[in-house]
Amino acid sequence: MTRLLASVASLEELTLAARGGADILDLKDPKTGALGAWPLDGIVRAVDATRQRPVRAPLSATVGDLPMDPIIVAGRVSETWACGVDYVKIGLFPSGDPAGCVAALAPEARRGARIVAVLFADLWADLGTLLPDIARAGFAGAMLDTAGKGSGGLLRHTTKDELARFLAQAHSHGLLTGLAGSLRLDDIPNLLPLAPDYLGFRTALCSGADRGGALDPAALATVRGAVPEQPLTG
Repeated sequence: MTRLLASVASLEELTLAARGGADILDLKDPKTGALGAWPLDGIVRAVDATRQRPVRAPLSATVGDLPMDPIIVAGRVSETWACGVDYVKIGLFPSGDPAGCVAALAPEARRGARIVAVLFADLWADLGTLLPDIARAGFAGAMLDTAGKGSGGLLRHTTKDELARFLAQAHSHGLLTGLAGSLRLDDIPNLLPLAPDYLGFRTALCSGADRGGALDPAALATVRGAVPEQPLTG
């Protein structure tokens, strides 16, 4: 079943998204890039806030749009995981050494870090090229997103058949899967039949569909109604 991931930019939005029934709460600063990161102390406060809830959604955190330098990437992922989140998301860009970054994160995965690789449909010619490496390194999951938020959503940069192949390949490696990238409400009926583990939203949840604006509870409720709700188990 497909769950709803809501990206939130503040503790206030975190509370609104939790109350609005988001299945996964994703800490992201939309004003500082495709995967803009919260400051580490802010992530710790978010973890503390969610732990006060008797039943809580899993919490993920992005690490920022980092250069594909294995030392930089491994250090930032380690710092973010130490904050206590359930998942750490790392964007993999074609430039630099993305394969080296994946390999450098294998020790973090062996120590228990649940890492999700984010591949960008508007940058990678072969969406599944790193999936075998990601699986061998012990990552928890892999998802597709878009890097250029002004150049259209996910389905502008790839086809449903390409998405289905990516999801099938990722699932064959035992990876959690997700689709995101300026998704709109009318994308949901096209993507749900592909059965990703989650669909990620930011733009569609904000007032005026402005990803840098404030989360709108009414917009969240509309998206929540379009993605069948899953019970949280603790």
